[in-house]
Amino acid sequence: MEQLTQLLEEYLVKKAPSLPKNVKEFIVKYAPILNIISIVIFLPIILPLLGLGALFSVFVAPKFLWTSVFLLVSLVLRIMAISGLSARTIQGWNFVYYSALASSLYSLLTFDLGGFVIGSLISFYFIFQVRQYYK
Repeated sequence: MEQLTQLLEEYLVKKAPSLPKNVKEFIVKYAPILNIISIVIFLPIILPLLGLGALFSVFVAPKFLWTSVFLLVSLVLRIMAISGLSARTIQGWNFVYYSALASSLYSLLTFDLGGFVIGSLISFYFIFQVRQYYK
């Protein structure tokens, strides 16, 4: 895991163009709110897993159940990140990073290659651009 983090940091911070400082500060300042917004967006996707899925169980494929685990893990990690993002701790940043990894795995397992490549690159770019603000 550490090697992946170092590789992403190498390419997304040291070799990629850097965001302006005021943009980074804006992202860090509003990260808890942006995270809560992403949780709200996730809810319609996750609600079927929390009980409403029984209504659709006849149509549920094993692939859906397996990939849904990644969405649920991503949601839980985002919820766990809220307090850390507010306090600007590295633990909060780590939870967002792990959530992005889980979302990337979801895209890969569902063969959403466009979402995997584009979504992952954009997510990791912004996550790694602001890493230095979390201690």
